[in-house]
Amino acid sequence: MSQDYEVVIGMEVHAELAAESKVFCRCRTEFGAPPNSQTCPVCLGMPGALPVLNKKALEHTMRAALALNCTIAEYSKFDRKNYFYPDLPKAYQISQYDLPIGRDGYLDIDVDGKAKRVRIRRVHLEEETGKSVHAGDDIISATQSLMDFNRCGIGLMEIVSEADIRSADEARAYLSKLRSVLLAVGASDCKMEEGSMRCEANVSVMPVGAKEYGTLVELKNIASFRAVHRAIQYESARQIQLIEAGGRVTRETRHWDDAKGQTAFMRSKEEAHDYRYFPEPDLVPLLIDRSWVEEMRRNMPELPDAKAARYAREWGLPQCDAAQIADSAALAGFFEATVALHPDGREAAKWLLGDVSAALNATGIELSASKLTPEHLAEMLKMIASGMISGKIAKSVFEETFNSGAAPAKVVEERGLSQISNTSELEAVIARVLEANPGPVADYAAGKERAITFLVGQVMKETRGRANPGEVNRILKEKLSH
Repeated sequence: MSQDYEVVIGMEVHAELAAESKVFCRCRTEFGAPPNSQTCPVCLGMPGALPVLNKKALEHTMRAALALNCTIAEYSKFDRKNYFYPDLPKAYQISQYDLPIGRDGYLDIDVDGKAKRVRIRRVHLEEETGKSVHAGDDIISATQSLMDFNRCGIGLMEIVSEADIRSADEARAYLSKLRSVLLAVGASDCKMEEGSMRCEANVSVMPVGAKEYGTLVELKNIASFRAVHRAIQYESARQIQLIEAGGRVTRETRHWDDAKGQTAFMRSKEEAHDYRYFPEPDLVPLLIDRSWVEEMRRNMPELPDAKAARYAREWGLPQCDAAQIADSAALAGFFEATVALHPDGREAAKWLLGDVSAALNATGIELSASKLTPEHLAEMLKMIASGMISGKIAKSVFEETFNSGAAPAKVVEERGLSQISNTSELEAVIARVLEANPGPVADYAAGKERAITFLVGQVMKETRGRANPGEVNRILKEKLSH
């Protein structure tokens, strides 16, 4: 991006609430159910059908708002947001307008070691719309669409940030942190691949040092954090190019086409008055009791930032490693289960962020679905600590355990991988290596100390990596000094 411009970004995130029934009726919320099999007169907006608020949905929204440091409203209400889309059969959405559940919060993020606070403008509760399935390659070129109303009425939380984000990297960090917070409080499963977490970016650019933001463009249909990053980079560059060519950015909503790597015009951007908001007449206003809020605040789970600080304090983990583990519910759970069995947090973290994460990325398997268990990792760490296996052998053991689910001890026993630390056994191998390599022995005697590295390698080769490297070094130096 041109150094003469600054990008300004605000994020709107929709997260489906982790409730078994919809927000205003008893219809199920199971993902993948046959199309239109989870609907009723209420969520389809049939005349005379009356909504009733699901308390669980309200609790999830309040818990998320508290985790985002918001003020919880004492008095709130629902409003009708009027618009017609094919996937909204009653032509209005029950949402919230001027009195959301939570407001004026913040979320702290870290980008390249630099801390930043992103303000949260509001957290409100609304109902989900249906799903359009478009024929053809994309929404722009589709000639026909089919409607699935199963999603209509699922509880949806909208989290709106202030325009505090200044780069695609910050946007990605914000979304990643927000996801970890929502998962920690159990408000949503945040499965982007199933559409339960979706984001829209409001992007504008302005000359560096300017005080007024440029015209914002809303980017829709962004399905992954990677896509958010790409979409913001593309759109900010497009706006700068347009301005520098003498054009003018118009307020509009654009579709992000991930395959083409570009945005495309969808429609002109609506203003709030276009939705003709008015109070929902079928739902009474909410009076949220303060004692309920305080009880919820007292019972909040440990959030990722606090968890990372504890990992750094209790296990001496570097802050970036502690945060990386704490931000992932799966990694954090695995880490804690492992150190409960073998109290070496630094080694557990090293393996989780290294070999374990690499294996998961290579296979595309989620940690919870892999054959590796905390018991496996703890057992392997114990064998390394006791000197039973070397770090090099451990990698081989890990690979087999990860792929087959076999216990590390069993792998070591069946493959004869126990580390050789017996002095007489190592001395016999070392004697053979010294005899076969007079050149490096002479080099070492002549002061070329690095020659010993070659000799250690030869011993490891002869023992198929099973020799204790520390013992090999000690014995070799002793023999070579005579």
